[in-house]
Amino acid sequence: MHIGMVGLGKMGMNLVANMRDHDIEVTAFDLNDKAREEVGQYGAKAVASLDALVMSLASPRIIWSMVPAGKPTEATISQLAKLLRPDDIVIDGGNSYYQDSIAHGKLLAAEGIHFFDVGTSGGMAGARADGNFMIGGDKAIFNKIEPLFKAIAAKGGYLYTGPAGSGHYLKMIHNGIEYGMMQAIGEGFDVLAHSPYDYDNAAVANMWNNGSVIRSWLMDLAANAFTEDANLEKIQGIMHSSGEGAWTVEEALRLHVATPVIASSLMMRYRSEEADTMTGKVVAALRNQFGGHAVDPIKSK
Repeated sequence: MHIGMVGLGKMGMNLVANMRDHDIEVTAFDLNDKAREEVGQYGAKAVASLDALVMSLASPRIIWSMVPAGKPTEATISQLAKLLRPDDIVIDGGNSYYQDSIAHGKLLAAEGIHFFDVGTSGGMAGARADGNFMIGGDKAIFNKIEPLFKAIAAKGGYLYTGPAGSGHYLKMIHNGIEYGMMQAIGEGFDVLAHSPYDYDNAAVANMWNNGSVIRSWLMDLAANAFTEDANLEKIQGIMHSSGEGAWTVEEALRLHVATPVIASSLMMRYRSEEADTMTGKVVAALRNQFGGHAVDPIKSK
């Protein structure tokens, strides 16, 4: 199997490394010269344009796009619609809005090109090994790309979810749940920070992650973050958001489904932009731990 990868950011680069670990041939394209040089260390080839990437692959081609959602993905899909041929396959593994993915599926289908929207979870570590993938697209074509996911996903870590749009819809809801879980962890440590006791946050997180009801990967990441910075004094409590939490709440409102925890966690992210809290610090640190998302360092006085 030969995959064309578009986008060599934190997730794209790790996905290439994961694929190469399983002897999947990869040719990659990124606008960044340094990224194209770096991908060579994993045994992947790099090209300097999207046209060259398409030309390097034999038909039927499989192109995986791992660029930011919105305009970058829109531009990439539009170009691929012109460059590819019938029976080629495009995978969008980014965090695209599901309605955009439905539109992209229709655009490519008009050219005879197959489209799969793939919600990708597990952060950088998951992209690097044992990832988690939610896959929407044509069921009849899925068998052609299933070996790819069987190779790079955790055991039981991929699922065909239905027609185009369903993969990113499921990832949207996944991220809404993620918002609520991180918010609860952050609030718990905020109460501890204001308590009359001098808790070792890293020790608490490690202990909770061994046998307790709330043990989880997020708690493990919390322990890592507190080990690096005991009280998270080096970062601001600004909790940035990628948009998927807002999409989840908007969808819940449209469907008249009550999601008070997710909605509240979204509002708290907006609030964090105005004042610093331990809750904000914990959630910001967790996002940095699993996805390499930027944190705002404390500004020197």
